[in-house]
Amino acid sequence: MEIIIHGDKIKITDAMRDYVEEKLEKLEKYLESSENVRANVIVKVKNYDQTIEITIPLKSFILRSEETQEDFYAAVDKTIDKLERQIRKNKTKLMSKQNKPSYDFNFSFMEDDEEEEDQRVLKRKSVEVKPMDEEEAILQMELLGHQFYMFKDADTDKYAVVYKRKDGHYGIIESE
Repeated sequence: MEIIIHGDKIKITDAMRDYVEEKLEKLEKYLESSENVRANVIVKVKNYDQTIEITIPLKSFILRSEETQEDFYAAVDKTIDKLERQIRKNKTKLMSKQNKPSYDFNFSFMEDDEEEEDQRVLKRKSVEVKPMDEEEAILQMELLGHQFYMFKDADTDKYAVVYKRKDGHYGIIESE
């Protein structure tokens, strides 16, 4: 696996580089041909927090994880754990599509008796979508304590979803 590490407001030391490479080797067991895979690692520093973002583009999809911690090594560990959890969680879906050559995973070393999460829809809700402006939709979302809120934009008469981003700002997804 080719590993590219970039630092944003931080100089990547040899110890940091070695640690990231050692941890990413843990994921190579899942990949059929890891020599064709490139992992992009970005290390960002803001105040005392260190954010590790790992992106591994594969043929048909992208593995991506991001974690922020005060300790660099803890952030790397959590990010790698998240990536491994993504692969394990989607093991069944990936194996069912194994006949297609676009998937590069090898699950032969994993035991089949591992518990797999059931990914059925557990709850379904019907909501009345009321016409309102973006500010009112944000207020409604905050009052409910949700991460997103669906509404009908009073100005454009389109359905939209307002959501809270990781950086604390808001985003809007509109229907066409």
